[in-house]
Amino acid sequence: MKTILISTVMTFLSCCTISGQEASPKSSDPKIEKSIIFGKGGDTNLELNLAIPQGKGPFPAVILVHGGGWKGGSYKDVLMNMIMIRLARAGYVGACIQYRLTPSGARFPSQIEDCKCAVRWLRGNAEKYKVDSSRIGALGGSAGGHLVLLLGVTTSEDGLEGKGDLQPEFAKQSSAVQAVVNIFGPTDLVNGDWEPEVEPLINELLGGTVKDNKALATRASPLTYLKKDRAIPPILTFHGTKDNIVPYIHATKLQKALDALNVPSKLVTMEGDGHGWVGEKLELTLKQSIQFLDEHLKARK
Repeated sequence: MKTILISTVMTFLSCCTISGQEASPKSSDPKIEKSIIFGKGGDTNLELNLAIPQGKGPFPAVILVHGGGWKGGSYKDVLMNMIMIRLARAGYVGACIQYRLTPSGARFPSQIEDCKCAVRWLRGNAEKYKVDSSRIGALGGSAGGHLVLLLGVTTSEDGLEGKGDLQPEFAKQSSAVQAVVNIFGPTDLVNGDWEPEVEPLINELLGGTVKDNKALATRASPLTYLKKDRAIPPILTFHGTKDNIVPYIHATKLQKALDALNVPSKLVTMEGDGHGWVGEKLELTLKQSIQFLDEHLKARK
């Protein structure tokens, strides 16, 4: 398990090398605000970093959710904040958000409750931060991919909203998102085809084994919510065929279900890649993600 986590972190740090493309601050650079408290996760203050484009707005927004097996990672993650700034330069309000991690004792659905709280906070502060509240997307990788998928496919009727809002009026806002970019996120926690060394991450999320917590594992699986007569936003997925942490079958199951429901969606298969990629491949992933968000958020009426 330790080896897998270290390998994943090193992959992400390697990805960060493209951040060297970022120049020194310019007058056109976005405004950055850090460590803003957006909600409460139990007794924990939840924080986010925000990047706001120059200009009058309002702008579409994108929530960014870090990975780390629900166990590690941070909203301060270098790569995610680099993507946040890239999105802001492309005309999006970007928000890298915190959520409760399993070492704190947080079990599902704590993590998605915190993500939904962040979306509602963004809508509640739409005027202050120049956000078009009708156009909010979400992007995440690995555990973050799992959480942004849940943001996309669940509704208030699913009982995952939580009670972390700072103000009563924020709780009245919708936590729905209008587009999702999923980067190798788990989609089926019941039949996940996990490597044995990955299973402890799932067990910590659920508070026990899948066998002993099947109902909760089902509730935590994005595939559970892909049903007829449910509004599902457009979803773009990236997944490597050699991923030994979240097997590629998670992506194919998701895409098959989305196709059956005629949801605007696309699976970008990263042939021969594992749990992350670097260099030109990463740069292309970012460009494809922004193009997808432009199509489904900027062009949204």
